[in-house]
Amino acid sequence: MELYPPIEPNDKGWLRVDKDHKLYWEKCGNSMGVPVLILHGGPGAGGNKILRRFFNPIKFNIIIFDQRGAGRSLPSASIKNNTTQYLIEDIEILRKHLNIEKWVIFGGSWGSSLALTYAQKYNQNVLSMILRGIFLCSREEVEWFLYKMKIIFPDYWDNFVSILNNNEKKDILKSYYSRLINPDPKIHIEAAIAWARYEANCSTLLPNASKSIKFRDTKMALSLSRIEAHYFLNNLFLEKDQILKNIHKIRHIPGLIIQGRYDVICPPENAFTLHKEWENSQLKIVEKAGHSAIDKNIQEILLKTMVELKV
Repeated sequence: MELYPPIEPNDKGWLRVDKDHKLYWEKCGNSMGVPVLILHGGPGAGGNKILRRFFNPIKFNIIIFDQRGAGRSLPSASIKNNTTQYLIEDIEILRKHLNIEKWVIFGGSWGSSLALTYAQKYNQNVLSMILRGIFLCSREEVEWFLYKMKIIFPDYWDNFVSILNNNEKKDILKSYYSRLINPDPKIHIEAAIAWARYEANCSTLLPNASKSIKFRDTKMALSLSRIEAHYFLNNLFLEKDQILKNIHKIRHIPGLIIQGRYDVICPPENAFTLHKEWENSQLKIVEKAGHSAIDKNIQEILLKTMVELKV
């Protein structure tokens, strides 16, 4: 299946959620259709126009917003009052602002984490969930990203740490965070591009130049890397195993978990563990696929899923 044709928003705006943050949001497709909320990854990656094209615009009311500090939200790359708990409440503020009673949640990578934590607090407002590339927010997953993916991508990892001196390499996360919050653009932009390029290069099954090129945009690279490092340094602002411990709160919600067999950033074990705990879920392991939604086989399964979705 091919993506739906490009589509422009029929409504959009900036929603002030507190004195510091204004969140960009947009709606595409059928305003009277099935509401589907798209949660982007990162944290800090921002929404992407291509996400609109996974949904039939006749059937769905397609809603995208940029989380705090990400994408077109303001202020860009801000980590002030930027936590998982704030993001959960932002989603609920947006739902009320758009007069949505219940919606389908569609999220990948960090978007899957945020979908799960939101649904666990506001389960009465969720029709179903379609999740891809599961990230359970454990310390082990963060350590895997920072240190152990070099088993698969030694060249990309070497480039990632090459901007650090030997002493800084002893604690990659704190060293990167220090650089990313440094007010000197020469320092934080170099770190942002290196971090974002590492993540982009490791996210697809086969090399994809478009992913790496996207993060040459220094604004996008900085929001992704600074916010991601901020969340990683603070254990994603969640208690240990919080998502799995609270899975009973969403047992009644139907969920489809889509996982690339060769997803290195969020390995399949996460998806399998979630599926085993979430009795109302289905798991589809996609062969010949990595982490990214633009991997062809992942894309086809996502499109097919949305065609077949019954709510």
